[in-house]
Amino acid sequence: MSQVTTTDLYEVTMALSYLREDMRAPATFSLFVRDLPPGRGFLVAAGLEPALDYLTRFRVGRSDVQEFAEALKRPVEDLAPLQGLSFDGQVRAVPEGRCVLAGEPLLEVTAPLPQAQLVETYLMSLLCHQTVIASKAARCVLAAGGRPLVDFSLRRAHGPEAGLQAARLCALVGFAGTSNVAAARRYGIPAAGTMGHSYVETFTSEEQAFRFFARTHPGPVTFLVDTYDTEQGVATAARVLRDLRLGPGCAIRLDSGDLGALARRARAALDEAGLRDVQIIASGGLDEYAVAALVREGAPIDAYAVGTRVGTAADAPYLDAAYKLVEYDGRPVMKLSASKATAPGPKQVFRGPGLRDVIGLANEEPPEGTEPLLRTVMRGGLRTEPPDTPAAARARFESDLAALPEEARLIEDPTAPLPTASTRLTVLSTVVRHRIEARTGAGRRPGDTAPER
Repeated sequence: MSQVTTTDLYEVTMALSYLREDMRAPATFSLFVRDLPPGRGFLVAAGLEPALDYLTRFRVGRSDVQEFAEALKRPVEDLAPLQGLSFDGQVRAVPEGRCVLAGEPLLEVTAPLPQAQLVETYLMSLLCHQTVIASKAARCVLAAGGRPLVDFSLRRAHGPEAGLQAARLCALVGFAGTSNVAAARRYGIPAAGTMGHSYVETFTSEEQAFRFFARTHPGPVTFLVDTYDTEQGVATAARVLRDLRLGPGCAIRLDSGDLGALARRARAALDEAGLRDVQIIASGGLDEYAVAALVREGAPIDAYAVGTRVGTAADAPYLDAAYKLVEYDGRPVMKLSASKATAPGPKQVFRGPGLRDVIGLANEEPPEGTEPLLRTVMRGGLRTEPPDTPAAARARFESDLAALPEEARLIEDPTAPLPTASTRLTVLSTVVRHRIEARTGAGRRPGDTAPER
């Protein structure tokens, strides 16, 4: 299936109408998050790299037109104006890895109106899903306090492609590895894995399972110790590790039960066996809240494997995001709907120390002591620079994370910074609102007089 047809049908109906009416003037659409999800003090911008790949390849072919026609139950000839449409516009965006706040554009597209309209759904799907997963993973990094994290999310992700995305995004914010072999190969992430409970169950005893596994994998090994009785499993693992003289680099994995208490008893047993170099890895339904609790209680856990709750962003799995027209043919436009009003004109976010952000117009000068977040990443349908590197994205993330106010970094009940609007943006919003109200009568009740101009 073509990525072109991975779209909502109303994008097709609007684009076709624009083409038939020769409405091809430049349009600017802004993709932003209205409000942060509950329990979030910030978001991490993500999804831009695959979005640029999509726009670079975007071209409506004959088969796409046929699929659109079938969906609309109309002759193919009716949709012929769409054939050959490709993306040759401009994209300004926040680079991946930067921390962003409510109301700030993640991306702005400026292109002939039919093009800018037709790419809406795919762009929203990419950026929203990846931003929400990166943001969840970033909170795990905060909770772990420097302890290594490994992505275990593939098996319960919302599909294999979502699992690939999760592995990339976890690495982007600092995870040490992933269980996903395809993601490890595609993105250059260290692969990590141990054994499953089924492996242990296959043998007549845990000791036999551990010995056979170590014989097959002579390097550092990790034994899963909670298939039956965790404390007995730890004792068995310690005996095998000591007998085979396997120490540094090896580990045991705890996957269920009271992980804090079990880790303390496991650490004592390993130390008593002279295996102080053997580490303890914890897994099993973990997220930033569970990791933070274990770190807070001083559990002797060396690394955490997180999966389902992070790969699905279980507590906040979506963003209240929008892709809204802000300018057409040089005319600023805005939406006035209750609770969903938008601000007109192409935007820029000016970042000050401590994420004291100002949302302004794209063509205004940055306030003193600030830097612009959105940069031009595509012009004429082509990238303006080589693809971003994971190392660069991670460096941006680490810098922004360090600059976040402490209250935004909290795992429990964070308080997000609130960006302000520039004077020019505020004035333009007022002017455009008054023009719309004067032209349409919006905002007036029967008997009201027209607003003053």
